[in-house]
Amino acid sequence: MKKRMIPVLIALILILIISGIGLLSLYIEKYSYSKEQYDLNTYFEVSQNDAVALLMKNELIATKGKYYQNQVYLPYDYAIENINSRLYYDDVEGLLIYTTPTQIIESQVGASEESVDGVAQALDYQISILSDGILYISTNYLKKYSNFSIEYFEQPSRACIQTQWGTTTIATIQRETAVRYQGGVKSKVLRSLAKDEDVKILEKLENWSKIMTKDGFIGYVENKRLKDERQVEETPVLEVANQDYTSMKKDTKINLVWNLITNASANGNVSAMLDKTKSVNVVSPTWYRLSDNQGGMESLVSTDYINAMHQRGVEVWALVDNFTYDIDTTAVLTSTKTRRVIIQTLVDSVKQNGIDGINVDFELVPNEAGPAYVQFMRELSVYCRKEGIILSVDIFPPSEYTAHYNLKELGIVTDYVIIMGYNEHYKGGGKIGPVASINFVEKGIADTVAVVPSEKVINALPFYAVIWKTSDVINAEAVSMAGAKQFVADQGLTPTWDEVNCYQYVMVNKDNVNYELWIEDEQSIGTKLNVMSNYQLAGVAAWRLGQETPQVWDVIEQYMNQ
Repeated sequence: MKKRMIPVLIALILILIISGIGLLSLYIEKYSYSKEQYDLNTYFEVSQNDAVALLMKNELIATKGKYYQNQVYLPYDYAIENINSRLYYDDVEGLLIYTTPTQIIESQVGASEESVDGVAQALDYQISILSDGILYISTNYLKKYSNFSIEYFEQPSRACIQTQWGTTTIATIQRETAVRYQGGVKSKVLRSLAKDEDVKILEKLENWSKIMTKDGFIGYVENKRLKDERQVEETPVLEVANQDYTSMKKDTKINLVWNLITNASANGNVSAMLDKTKSVNVVSPTWYRLSDNQGGMESLVSTDYINAMHQRGVEVWALVDNFTYDIDTTAVLTSTKTRRVIIQTLVDSVKQNGIDGINVDFELVPNEAGPAYVQFMRELSVYCRKEGIILSVDIFPPSEYTAHYNLKELGIVTDYVIIMGYNEHYKGGGKIGPVASINFVEKGIADTVAVVPSEKVINALPFYAVIWKTSDVINAEAVSMAGAKQFVADQGLTPTWDEVNCYQYVMVNKDNVNYELWIEDEQSIGTKLNVMSNYQLAGVAAWRLGQETPQVWDVIEQYMNQ
């Protein structure tokens, strides 16, 4: 019997041993550490020989740089978004332009020299290169004008870029381990980590931490491999001094009125019109207008006008517009040559005639021309700053449709930003309403001072109203303040106060046509001025001289004396 049991026992033992080995293998397979290496070219997504993977803000980004002449070159779009927004690329004339408060610096694509205000300066590298239709800019060149750090590593080619600094969490590796592509012992290995190597903690999980190494690997390490976790203040790069965009600021509030000048004879009316005003200290005649797409300009400048204003102690800020003639604003502004023609013509005329300032009123600038428009203002500001010419710009109240005007940058490079705080409702807009409701005005001011210092902001008021006529279609007729009062009198109407919009309001139906009018008068203007006072703005402007009633100047004078 015992002899018969021995083979059975042996078989059972063998079965147990084999099962144990199998279970042990499964255990080892499940819990042992994988040594499989992740393909680093795949990880960094660098397939071309000259491609450079870029790591920024603790992330490996999709954008790739190029390695050329022993340095990293960054794509232009990436550079202006992340490194220096004041770079401008004219792809037609092949120019890379950088504008400081006092200089215009440019270089031809592919060149190894830059021109600073027309004076050539040689460099020992190419400033930019064009590859497959994409402009790349040397990081050595970018560091001349920008504060950032960049560290380059080989095999694979990658660069760590930092533009912002603060407090970061650092930990030290306890003993040699691996940084893995994902959390888990079976995840592929990116590279080994040496004992006492420091890593940046990006995210702390239950058993693993997402980390970044100094040489640009982002992956996962077991928490038990980390020690001495601490907060460290990063050292910022401050090699380039901040640019000081000095602005000319008047000692008193601005009270500006635009003076519509459509022909030379209209210049003779300004003194008589100003006699009816109070506390006006700036007049802006519409003297300059772009007349063709090559930078041609029509001028209605009058030295007699200027002399008369100066004798009254009133400054002249001549307006230039882009809408009097059929102008292709995109073509005009995107051409560096054309921008310079316009700027030189303006500045020469202003200097020659003793004009105090330039008021730029470029309206309906297309989205695609936004960067060129801002560059025009930057370049014009350099000349104005050098010559002591006050530079102001007229802007629509901020909205998603005007974001390309880059209001924040305009507030930096100009002396004054003037909000055109009207045309809330206009003919062709599809909706009936007041020219400038109180909520519209306040929102325009609040949104502007959110990005432009209030002491540089002027809010412009309407000296006109709109009579709305509705039948099958909506029609609108713009009238002066006096014209609005005359309409009310002619119709025998009694206005009622619209508390929501802060206007006197009338409505009448005549011959199946519905007439509506929100009356712009001293009361509606007064409510707007009260809001402006709350924001401590640089002053007030008005469109336009001659359309107002005398009573308006009493409330404006009160505002000026506050």
